Amino acid sequence: MLFHSSIRRELARSFGATLLVLFTIVVTIMLIRTLSLASAGSVDPQEVVLVLGYTVLGRLNVILTMALFISVVSVLSRMHSDSEMVIWMGSGRGLLGMAGPIFRFAWPVLAAMAVLVMLAWPWANQQAAELRDRFAQRGDLERVQPGQFQSDSQGKRVFFIDKDTVDGTQGRNVFISAVEPRGESTTSARAATIQTTDGIQYLRLLNGQRLETANDLASLRVSEFDEYLVSIDTQVLATDRSGSMRTRSTWQLVQEPSAPAMGELTWRVGLVLSALNLLLVALAIASGNPRAGRSGNTAFALFAFLTYYNLLNLGETWVSRGDIQPLAWLMLLHGTVAVLALAWLYKRHENISLRALWRSRLQGGAA
Repeated sequence: MLFHSSIRRELARSFGATLLVLFTIVVTIMLIRTLSLASAGSVDPQEVVLVLGYTVLGRLNVILTMALFISVVSVLSRMHSDSEMVIWMGSGRGLLGMAGPIFRFAWPVLAAMAVLVMLAWPWANQQAAELRDRFAQRGDLERVQPGQFQSDSQGKRVFFIDKDTVDGTQGRNVFISAVEPRGESTTSARAATIQTTDGIQYLRLLNGQRLETANDLASLRVSEFDEYLVSIDTQVLATDRSGSMRTRSTWQLVQEPSAPAMGELTWRVGLVLSALNLLLVALAIASGNPRAGRSGNTAFALFAFLTYYNLLNLGETWVSRGDIQPLAWLMLLHGTVAVLALAWLYKRHENISLRALWRSRLQGGAA
């Protein structure tokens, strides 16, 4: 039908443009955050693009939901403001008749969003966490970058190397600050090389001095050396991600009845339900005034989406702490939104005026 095809075609154009804008904004924000993590030593600089890809893939479900919601609101608001909706209603199409073509257009997006939140979200989080953990599980020498102060895996020593060679086996202007049982020590040397003896890796310092301070600050010892060996910890710390619910698959969450698992599962299911409810909200709130612009509806749509999304996160916290049952929270939040959206949509479809009803009730009471 002409009615269905025209609406779906305009929805496709609006959804594509909105998705492109939102995707660009999210990629920019995630890139800045990933670069800050790389500069802080939490992410390998050579894997910034890979970490960024996994992070954006995990957020793609929210981007699709927001783009679909904003596109529906903007298209319906334009139709109202351009009096195009009046023509369709005059031909026998009510506001509820818009639900058919809108949901027919939206169901592939909703299906893709459900797959992303149920499958891609935990997988992307797991891959990104593995990259960060692998970079964090480096040996002491692998942590050191020229021109940067870097602590060891146990946090007891701080290394600094001014310059190093291409193969990374030699360095110049070396500084080591360590916390020892007897006190603190500060060691500096003009050069250093890596030496392996009996399977143990050492840092061989050349032409330097060592300053030792007791814990009670009662003694201070300064010594100079031509050669000094410092043992290096090559073992990496095992990282336990078993407590991270975002990296677990949906099936694992279903099999584990703990409160944190139910909180994460409630958030994933709630995101799918919220996408359906937001389409009903978009139908209900979309309106237009020929004398006013469409910025008001767009601003209200953004506010409604942010409020709904924050309630999802709040519900995840409450369910994870055991303050409310998962099913009760799903019914309370999403059931309430669905009932309010349907009531609002029915009011606009039947052109019911609450002010007129209240006025007639007052006049009937006075009579």
